[in-house]
This record gives sequence, C-alpha cells and structure tokens, in this order.
Amino acid sequence: MDWNAAVWRKSSWSGSDGGSCVEVATGRTGLMGVRDSKIPGGPVVVVVAEGWRAFVAAVKSEIV
Repeated sequence: MDWNAAVWRKSSWSGSDGGSCVEVATGRTGLMGVRDSKIPGGPVVVVVAEGWRAFVAAVKSEIV
C-alpha cells in the first residue's frame, strides 16, 4: 500500500524539539496510517479506523 500521497498530521502531543513525533493519516477507506514523523519514508503501521478510534478513546480516558 502506498501512503506517500496521504495527508499526514502530527499529533498535538508530539514535542516541538524533534523528539517523540507521531503522525497519522486518514483518507483511506476504513484505514489509518501511523508513522514516526522523523522518518517520513519509513514504515507505516496500518490499523482499521474503528480500532484507531477505540485506541484514542482509551488513551484520552487515561489522560483525563
């Protein structure tokens, strides 16, 4: 799967110091891509969008 044309957005929790930077991409029907923004040509973890939503909800419930 080619994720080069995807629109990536950096996590609001990623630091501005170039450290832990996570990006996600949408636009693929039912799929989300997750990658390290420091390595844009590197590997992409692909997850089902419903699983991504559940993951984000679980993380948010732990932060609050």
